Amino acid sequence: MSANTTAEPLRFTISEAQDGQRLDAALTTLSGLSRNHIQQLLKTGHVRNAQEKLIKQASVKVREGDRYLLIIPALEPLSLEAENIPLDILFEDEHLIVVNKPAGMVVHPAHGHDHGTLVHALLYHCDSLPGINGMQRPGIVHRIDKGTSGSLVVAKSEMAHRKLTEMFASHDLNRQYLAWCRGNPNWYSKHIELPIGRHPQHRQKMAVNEQGKEAITDARLERHFGPFSQLRLSLHTGRTHQIRVHLSFEKLPILGDPIYARSYNPSSNISEPTRAAIQALDRQALHAQLLEFAHPITGEQLSFTAPLPEDLSRLCSALQQNYG
Repeated sequence: MSANTTAEPLRFTISEAQDGQRLDAALTTLSGLSRNHIQQLLKTGHVRNAQEKLIKQASVKVREGDRYLLIIPALEPLSLEAENIPLDILFEDEHLIVVNKPAGMVVHPAHGHDHGTLVHALLYHCDSLPGINGMQRPGIVHRIDKGTSGSLVVAKSEMAHRKLTEMFASHDLNRQYLAWCRGNPNWYSKHIELPIGRHPQHRQKMAVNEQGKEAITDARLERHFGPFSQLRLSLHTGRTHQIRVHLSFEKLPILGDPIYARSYNPSSNISEPTRAAIQALDRQALHAQLLEFAHPITGEQLSFTAPLPEDLSRLCSALQQNYG
């Protein structure tokens, strides 16, 4: 076992309730850690049975009375520096924080984005964040694209992270987005169930792909604005660029989308305020407006509505003035 540890081995005995379960599922219940965390500990050689035999298979079936030792490795020192970046906080308690992320902000550090992310801002704002999902993504349980604005929840404790992760995995949250698109659908509402995977030619893009992962979006028309439409989207899965890919496939590209919509220059028959609002967009007109879920610790039903940012508010007002 690794000598790089923070505590004595955690010792667990399988109870009657866990008899017959997979090892990763049983240890998740007994330890309070996330299942992903347990699976990572198994892969990296930090789980042994009572005979000190190394166990790496998550799918091993456990039996009542079995005993296991679990070592939690010391966290690598956090290499990220906190940054004093203002946050629009919709809710906060000791377990979680809900923010209204602005367009242009990346959620967590990645190649080419080593500062100015939401994680950098959270590290400054919060006294501590659980070292989960890798040290580059503490507390993050879901994300929204850099160019998308709106509500996002972050865990502030290991237990909250585990519960929220389970809720996202079982789609036990209500996530609703607003999108402003070119074109008008020939439906009022539609259940879009199309798998999404990497684009076969353009690897930086996603596409509807038979070999892709399940992706489900419920779409509803909210308003016609002449050649444009405002849609409300509910997510049942969380694939990369899911809404943008599904709407592009439906021939309803989101205004301002730099990847899934062709370059668009509004014609002269579009009013000047509307043309100006569309041309001013430097990102997709997509906003994560509503986020509803049960508090992962208290069970209280929570509901958050992220107000529209200035660019989308201006677009919406111009469309309403031009098309009533």
